[in-house]
Amino acid sequence: MCAKIAYWDSIKQKYAELSRALTDAPSLDRAKRQVMQREFSHLTQLVTKQEQLELLHTQIAEITQQVSAQTDPDLAHLFKEEQIALEQRYAREQQELEQLIAPPDEHDERSVFVEIRAGAGGQEAALFVSDLLKMYTNYALYKGWRVSIDSESHTDLGGFREIVLFIQGKGVFGHLKHESGVHRVQRVPATEGSGRVHTSTATVAVLPEAQDVDVTINPSDLRIDVYRASGAGGQHVNTTDSAVRITHIPTGVAVACQEERSQHKNKAKAMKMLQSRLLATQIEKQQAQMSQMRKEQVGTGMRAEKVRTYNFPQNRITDHQVDITLQKLDMVMEGAALDEIIQALRVQAHEQRRMQFLAQFN
Repeated sequence: MCAKIAYWDSIKQKYAELSRALTDAPSLDRAKRQVMQREFSHLTQLVTKQEQLELLHTQIAEITQQVSAQTDPDLAHLFKEEQIALEQRYAREQQELEQLIAPPDEHDERSVFVEIRAGAGGQEAALFVSDLLKMYTNYALYKGWRVSIDSESHTDLGGFREIVLFIQGKGVFGHLKHESGVHRVQRVPATEGSGRVHTSTATVAVLPEAQDVDVTINPSDLRIDVYRASGAGGQHVNTTDSAVRITHIPTGVAVACQEERSQHKNKAKAMKMLQSRLLATQIEKQQAQMSQMRKEQVGTGMRAEKVRTYNFPQNRITDHQVDITLQKLDMVMEGAALDEIIQALRVQAHEQRRMQFLAQFN
């Protein structure tokens, strides 16, 4: 009944090694110590849960013997009830252990910036960006998160060349991180007279909100430009240079914000976006080095991997990452039904992390 003894000794050995290393090596640099402490915290949960299971296993074995040896029917019945209760508890604890085996993503609980950009397809691609904006906004409201727009670039027909959302709430990145990539739409554009179906694309990048300890930026590495902001169609033109663009010179990453009337507020928002972009780049490099996840070209607009297809004529949506197809595209675009796809992606990602974690102990 105990959890997979084949790898459990290796896990306990690693736990002991990390415990000694953290105790005996106070001179470790901060970043390395943080990584070790996260791993140690994860292994501590596993070891504690496994010890609970081992104790329950012993108790179940003992009560089972008592049931078999008992000649008094009433006492035998009482012992049997206790045995059943212990076995049910063991099953629950075993399930919890299986959930714990996959190491958590330290960024999953964070808020996010969602960048949506029109890809191939001209005006139709820009209109598709509007549809994705509506879908993610509705989904966020369904989950009880807060949504605000950090920057936007309109087109004449009501679409967007690009738009950046800030979605605040608990666990937002854990839910939305698999949205990054190319989203493909198949439908008849409003301007198409022949009724022919067109294919257009938009790219989505989901960036966890950076914290000050995540990214260190040297002020001398920044170029800050200010300019006048304007609203859709050239209306509401600002009379002061309140819009801000910040460029991180070493990487070439640039962000802009013009949603606030205050230059100071725009600068603060732009800095937060820049930190998140740089953090996403760090995460991507770490994942590539560890071969834990597919390499995501976050923020480059060069994503080669198609993650989802939206077929409007057939009311069909297909997610290619988890190989799921739903015949209710209209409901998904309204927000709540998107959760069915997102939960499937989360289950798949959890299983991948679990298998990758166990592979190092086999």
